[in-house]
Amino acid sequence: MRIVVLTGAGISAESGLKTFRDGGGLWESYAIEEVATPEAFHANPELVLNFYNERRKQLFDKGIKPNAAHFALAELQKQYPWQVTLITQNVDNLHERAGATKVIHMHGELLKMRCEQCGNVSLQEKDISLEDQCTKCLQRKCLRPHIVWFGETPLALADIQVSLHSCDVFLSIGTSGSVYPAALLVKMAKDLSNAYTVEINTNPTENGHFFDKHLQGSASELVPKFIEQLIQDKFYE
Repeated sequence: MRIVVLTGAGISAESGLKTFRDGGGLWESYAIEEVATPEAFHANPELVLNFYNERRKQLFDKGIKPNAAHFALAELQKQYPWQVTLITQNVDNLHERAGATKVIHMHGELLKMRCEQCGNVSLQEKDISLEDQCTKCLQRKCLRPHIVWFGETPLALADIQVSLHSCDVFLSIGTSGSVYPAALLVKMAKDLSNAYTVEINTNPTENGHFFDKHLQGSASELVPKFIEQLIQDKFYE
């Protein structure tokens, strides 16, 4: 059985990370156009870099830890190597910290930076500044967060499509179903492989009509239970 999992902001919110869209989220102090587009970066790179520097620092807060849902998904990957594809819209590293491997970050990663001159991607745990030098091409004022901004194409779409071609179960966790193309993955799983589709969320989602099964509640409570059913082949019940 091949399983494709898509996770969104909801699973990270339960670990204490602020989300963009919820009340009290990160967007409240900023307009999207100011910090999350290529145009914003070229117009005011220092503002954009500082915004993502603050987000990066949040990952190192002692109170930010993987929750039970992260650990359950990591364990599922360990038990069924090569059969579980884990895709996330999140740019944090909570899946990896829980022990997950081969996570597809379709919207990029906070702990990486990219050079706009040569395209080199490298790990970055500290702040990024305009004066930092690319380790490959040695240019300055060219480093940006390795984040997919609005108007840019998500990463690894070809790999994601391959996984959906042989998908038996598609599981969506903590995602609103309103951000594209991630919101279309459930339909692709249906169209390409007639997968059994399940969503776990605290609220109804915009693409909920594509799912065969709906579980409403917190990811940290429901994901471990569902994965146990999945392992026992009782998830249809």
